[in-house]
Amino acid sequence: MNAPPSSPVTPEALEAAMATLQAAVGSARAGLPEPVFQLVSSLTPLINVDLLIHDEHGRCLLTWRHDAFYGPGWHIPGGIIRFKEAAAQRIAAVADLELGCCVTFAPLPIALHEITNPNRDVRGHFISLLYSCRLASPPDPGRAFDPASPRAGDWAWHTGSPDNLIHQQHIYRPYIDNPLAGVWS
Repeated sequence: MNAPPSSPVTPEALEAAMATLQAAVGSARAGLPEPVFQLVSSLTPLINVDLLIHDEHGRCLLTWRHDAFYGPGWHIPGGIIRFKEAAAQRIAAVADLELGCCVTFAPLPIALHEITNPNRDVRGHFISLLYSCRLASPPDPGRAFDPASPRAGDWAWHTGSPDNLIHQQHIYRPYIDNPLAGVWS
């Protein structure tokens, strides 16, 4: 691919920059260094999996988030698929990393959503695959949410969509509010 005609960057300089990035990254299968990840996220949509988990009481398992991109609020546990990683591998990794548990899940996503943020270039465009999941082991009690001391990444059961669901995940309200949404056998 050639540089745009108005670009002062030569093809040689671009190749050298790409070689430097590739040397810094190593294997992208393990994830990317944060600056490289942010660059990639400003150039192309990211594909992520989100885990919809309801219990036998109809509650939905959400995790607390508080970061520079989304601010404080609840969200469905999820993660970005790594290079050459199967969606099933990322689902298992998200369950382990965010909840400290194992899940089983439907083989196909129950929903596909395109999520964009028109005001942000970094992490501003996602293709989100929502999977219906069941707990195969309980979430780590050490990560249970404490309202007196909220920590990013802690989990809690919700009987419906909380008022402080992060804005980008409002598309999931029908799934959070309806325990039969996405039920699989």
